[in-house]
Amino acid sequence: MAHLLVVDDDPGFRKLLETILSAEGYQVTTAGAVAEAVRAGAAQRFDLVLCDLRLPDGDGLQILRRYRELSPETPFVMITAYGTVPTAVEAMKLGAVDFLEKPLRSPDELRQIVRRVLSAAPAAPQPEARPPAAFACPNLIVHDPLMREVVELARKVAPTNATVLLTGESGTGKEVLARCIHANSRRAHATFLALNCAALAPTLIESALFGHEKGAFTGAVSQHQGVFERAHGGTLFLDEVAELDAASQAKLLRVLQERTFERLGGTRTIQVDVRLIAATNRDLRKLVEEGRFREDLYYRLSAFPLEIPPLRQRPADILPLARHFLARAARALGKPPLELEEDAIRALLAYSWPGNVRELENMMERVAILCEGRVRAADLPLPKSESKERPVRWKEIEKEAILEALRRNGGNRTRAAQELGISVRTLQYRLKEYGIR
Repeated sequence: MAHLLVVDDDPGFRKLLETILSAEGYQVTTAGAVAEAVRAGAAQRFDLVLCDLRLPDGDGLQILRRYRELSPETPFVMITAYGTVPTAVEAMKLGAVDFLEKPLRSPDELRQIVRRVLSAAPAAPQPEARPPAAFACPNLIVHDPLMREVVELARKVAPTNATVLLTGESGTGKEVLARCIHANSRRAHATFLALNCAALAPTLIESALFGHEKGAFTGAVSQHQGVFERAHGGTLFLDEVAELDAASQAKLLRVLQERTFERLGGTRTIQVDVRLIAATNRDLRKLVEEGRFREDLYYRLSAFPLEIPPLRQRPADILPLARHFLARAARALGKPPLELEEDAIRALLAYSWPGNVRELENMMERVAILCEGRVRAADLPLPKSESKERPVRWKEIEKEAILEALRRNGGNRTRAAQELGISVRTLQYRLKEYGIR
């Protein structure tokens, strides 16, 4: 029989969780403060801890850190409420496996999370710490340390059901990361649907989200299922979510709270199980302050925020991405591999990339069409204002990329060269140039 610890400073909420879990046959111990929870953990081992983030004598992170010393195999589910987003992110970094939103939407939500976490937990402590699971996503090319931090957080949140908010400039790869989160989740076998909210008129967005019944409006000649209904059991990616109008925001909030909706023109309530990933290139906090975006919806969407940095802030990704896109485009065209000349490398690293990864991808496709064999700086369709090199640490960036490729491939030069998209001869020249042994 699993033994659970519930930590929350609200006696009513604590008693509610204890009642629901005890009825399921679990043995439940409760605590209302950090000191009380630490004492309980020192006295015995728990199979699962459900812990509030805000406590009268500290926060849940203190308990999580302490339990990592006392009982590192014990899984943690953090209880989150509005205004605790940064702390929730830190909890995931420390090893929390899932979230329970407060207030509780239904007893079933609690039961499902507890069953899922307990079924995934090891039956007994492992003698050695195991490395974290790989984040499998072949379309995600990441070398820069800044982007690696984002991917590591995505790896940790992927197995949970937490709603994820992806922010960042247009073209940074938000949908690519959303697909990776889905592919590494427990819903990977189910549907992934993407909807660009900015591409639809306000009069059509409700039908696109929730569907409509026959005759609901002029032109509705048959019943239509919306993306929420079609994504049941899977993941729904709402891109440009900041573009939703006030009415659509209210209806989206209801689905996130109740997990139910009605089709446009219908009366039957439909229940769905959908993991939501939202994205925007706008500042949602500022829109909330301006009264253009609902504050309660913002907090629901940002249960786990991830900001993707622009390409100019992750220079170590530029060359690997450029070579990846160039090789892919050459294969699609049936052409032999293309190689970037040194002056082209300098030009790519010096450019500010206002269009981010999407701009780089489009440029490499054009270059693959026009060039044969080698790509020079003159072949790159860069704006005239950007044609002169700006002072950048391109040699240091390239050296670090080579070192990382060698580390990942155990020093094997052939495999490292293949990963970097260069010949072994070029790699050997670079090793000699940079004094790498």
